[in-house]
Amino acid sequence: MRELIFATNNKHKLEEVSQLLVGKVNIVSLADAGLEGEIPETADTLQGNALQKAQWVWERTGKDCFADDTGLEVDALGGAPGVYSARYAGEHCTFDDNVNKLLAAMEGKTNRKAAFRTVICLIEGGEARFFEGRVEGCILTGRYGEGGFGYDPIFMPDRYAVSFAEMPLDVKNQISHRGLAVKQLVNYLAN
Repeated sequence: MRELIFATNNKHKLEEVSQLLVGKVNIVSLADAGLEGEIPETADTLQGNALQKAQWVWERTGKDCFADDTGLEVDALGGAPGVYSARYAGEHCTFDDNVNKLLAAMEGKTNRKAAFRTVICLIEGGEARFFEGRVEGCILTGRYGEGGFGYDPIFMPDRYAVSFAEMPLDVKNQISHRGLAVKQLVNYLAN
């Protein structure tokens, strides 16, 4: 089976993507690849960060790999937090810190439209390819559900009456931004 290193230190992301690729691709974690340390993420676009992270792995291993970057884009906040979603509340913030800051910023706002975007960069034989997934939805007024991670408890995708954090992982993976981007990656690898 094809083997790819996934450039992430986020165990939740690793679990989600591994479930999507089971039986199709063998995912190797950074730890299993013998890579330690923080991966740089200093670009000002999702595509730039995904490329930067994948290149970091490629340069150290010479092995095919992929990385993703995800942003929550909120209409009422001019697209923020966007590329800064993971560190919206500061450099060493927690998921809760980010959610609290976003809920505070959205207080009193009637336009609650938002979109989650994921860009995946695959480096194969030194060449980069990109895949993107996007899901539209809205920001809830409070937290709902115990599952997922990050902004999942406050994001409700269009056509659903529950937050990402209230959905079983297999359902979320079918419709989420990351799930859609991974499906494109799988289709590419299959052909």
